Amino acid sequence: SVPFVIRLFPILLTKFVFLNFLAFPFFMDLQRPELMLNNTVSLYLPTEPGITVGIWHTVPSSRGAEAQGKDPRWYEEALGDAHPVIIYLHGNGGTR
Repeated sequence: SVPFVIRLFPILLTKFVFLNFLAFPFFMDLQRPELMLNNTVSLYLPTEPGITVGIWHTVPSSRGAEAQGKDPRWYEEALGDAHPVIIYLHGNGGTR
């Protein structure tokens, strides 16, 4: 009966494959990543009028000692140095 139900309601398949109705990890403040990850800060970038994108910026462990106790402005300036930047986009319905 499961294939029949999925054939009738294909939206169910996407809901259960991606689980975009759950906010994971549970009971974590995702606006403060420094509590979970070392050398990480949350930044907000305006993209268009009325739209702001939240990002986490993590510096490599080789710069971890340098990043200790720095404010978000230091992390913004670190984006402009000669080190490569890796962009990873992720989100689900509960955390986007």
